[in-house]
Amino acid sequence: MENTNPFIRLTDVRKAFGGVRALKGVDLELRCGEIHCLAGENGCGKSTLIKVISGVYHPDRGTIEIEGAVVRNMKPIDAIRHGIQVIYQDFAVFPNMSVAENIGINRLLLEGEKLVNWKETRKRAIDAMAAIGANIDPDILLERLSVSNKQLVAICRALFNNARLIILDEPTTALTSREVDLLFNILRNLKDQGIAVMIVNHKMDEIFRIADRITILRNGEFISSGTRDEYNNARFSHDLTGRELMAVKYSPAPGDFPDETVFEVEKLTREGSFYDISFAVRRGDVFGITGLLGSGRGEIADAIFGLSPAESGTMHLNGELIDVQSIDDAMNQGIAYVPEDRLTQGLFLERSIQDNIMAASLPAYFSGLKLQTGKMNEDTDRWIRDIDIKTNSAEPPINTLSGGNQQKCVMAKWLNTKPKLLVLNGPTVGVDIGSKAEIHDLVRQLAAEGVGVIVISDDISELLENCNRIIVVHDGYIVGRVTNDVSETELLALLSRPGKESHENEVTD
Repeated sequence: MENTNPFIRLTDVRKAFGGVRALKGVDLELRCGEIHCLAGENGCGKSTLIKVISGVYHPDRGTIEIEGAVVRNMKPIDAIRHGIQVIYQDFAVFPNMSVAENIGINRLLLEGEKLVNWKETRKRAIDAMAAIGANIDPDILLERLSVSNKQLVAICRALFNNARLIILDEPTTALTSREVDLLFNILRNLKDQGIAVMIVNHKMDEIFRIADRITILRNGEFISSGTRDEYNNARFSHDLTGRELMAVKYSPAPGDFPDETVFEVEKLTREGSFYDISFAVRRGDVFGITGLLGSGRGEIADAIFGLSPAESGTMHLNGELIDVQSIDDAMNQGIAYVPEDRLTQGLFLERSIQDNIMAASLPAYFSGLKLQTGKMNEDTDRWIRDIDIKTNSAEPPINTLSGGNQQKCVMAKWLNTKPKLLVLNGPTVGVDIGSKAEIHDLVRQLAAEGVGVIVISDDISELLENCNRIIVVHDGYIVGRVTNDVSETELLALLSRPGKESHENEVTD
């Protein structure tokens, strides 16, 4: 029977900052013993709504009811006393404190304890971990834990504080598929205990796996809400983006290019990472490389771009033998690389959008000793327009943009170098559905223009929709070569095929 007992209900909630309306009349109901997904593209108002629920912001208009009683001018401490706990992406943990101390510290501060019974705190921390099935040493320092275990500590801390509602902001961003499974089992356990759970997420497959109900926001407005069964892929995508997103598999247009090779590697090897890697990227291809975490897929990209060069093997670009021993070598040859972690490897977060887009091509703008700033401004504006980076100007720091727009800036940075080969490692990680579709369209357009494109991803649907040829890597060996005519099931089966023992018996395209 459907749970109809609401813990918190928001009605016609509105919030503006200056002239910007972040929330434009949002309704939301979160029920006890239910997992609710709040979905929306970056910039849709999800973060503002979370801060309204947790008392950080006061709504300009609308009502908030907790267990049937209207609550006004709620502060964060009031929200915590009502049992509302928010777990942000950084988890707000203390790396130099133990697991038990991290779990207990907020409760101790909340209660204003002057003398701490650490023995009792440790015992209660262990009980909180037992309640969700977490098996973590209570005395180990947080800095020694994996991302997933830090997240479990944050959940245990919420339980320690008598949580009635736990809100998790993009909780699966940095988790492996196995860790996602573990997290989802824990969330179902919390649900069974009668706790209301809200997940902020935009990954459709994960949402359909875990959510009992879904609410979708777009541009600060309430768009729809309903049970998971009321949504299919088409409705979810339409409500999220406001447009129809057609999943059409990529195929090079017949006759666009002769059957010529843009990029070819032969027997590329780096001991301990990958072995005897051979493949060719033809003009017009979007070439996919996939494999499980630790398979060697990312290390192949690092070798192509000179981050960690191969020890043996050869690479040819447009028919010419190239030697790539450094990033400078790769860039001088016309190779560009969009890394998997844009925040630490792809962007200068405090610098402007223009500075980031120009970062890889600055030498081209010097005339003698003079920097051609007018040409830089012109080219930056062109990229913002051509690939639809959503910003009013190129001046704000790039960390003010959404994840999808940051990723477009990373791509613009490398496209401005006029590359012959573009390597994309996890091109849509942490990107919402609308921006994801736009990036896919851009990748296809580049391939159609003759740029060699390699996409490295563990997103099976992304690969099958956008890559016409794919290799599968396991334990550093190629264990499969397929086209995008294969099914997701067949491609997933290849991911777990043993490496060294079977690499001579590859599936061929």
